[in-house]
Amino acid sequence: IKETSYRTEAEKNDGCYYFTGSKWEKGRNKYWDNPGFSQTDNNPVTCVSWNDTNKFIQWKKRSTSFDYRLPTEAEWEYAARSGGKKYKYSWGNGSPSGNIADESAKRKFSNWTIWEGYDDRYVYTAPVGSFEANELGLYDMSGNVWEWVSDWYDKNYYSNSPKDNPKGPSSGSFRVYRGGSWIYGP
Repeated sequence: IKETSYRTEAEKNDGCYYFTGSKWEKGRNKYWDNPGFSQTDNNPVTCVSWNDTNKFIQWKKRSTSFDYRLPTEAEWEYAARSGGKKYKYSWGNGSPSGNIADESAKRKFSNWTIWEGYDDRYVYTAPVGSFEANELGLYDMSGNVWEWVSDWYDKNYYSNSPKDNPKGPSSGSFRVYRGGSWIYGP
């Protein structure tokens, strides 16, 4: 942002969605640097579009000469499941370990459906890497914020895709994000 004076789609247009405590509303003054709750430089970025994310990746590639890119949905899934294991969540199949809707959220938002008996201490986003990494050493694959992947969305793609290393549909109307966020319970 500082180097290029880039403005996100939320900043250029009509803001992004934020949680009021009972519903999601779009706020003209809400964007990555003002998402409607307190953030630090250690928290994950929010209110960025797939296009914003790719602009950042292009800048990162130019500034480092490394070939960064978003993972495909299949790559993300493989990584989130610690190398393709049959886990329900990135932490495995047991009790949660991540920033998700929990007891701390329930204290603030009493009507939420949460993971009963779990308290991650963060109502909103948590600093990146606050919880245990999965078996591949990756952090925050479940909860915290949704993560963009490179794929276009197609509700029938799984039934028609190649079994090994599918790359996603070649076109579509919507992009895919994975991982859930701090607002989602079981």
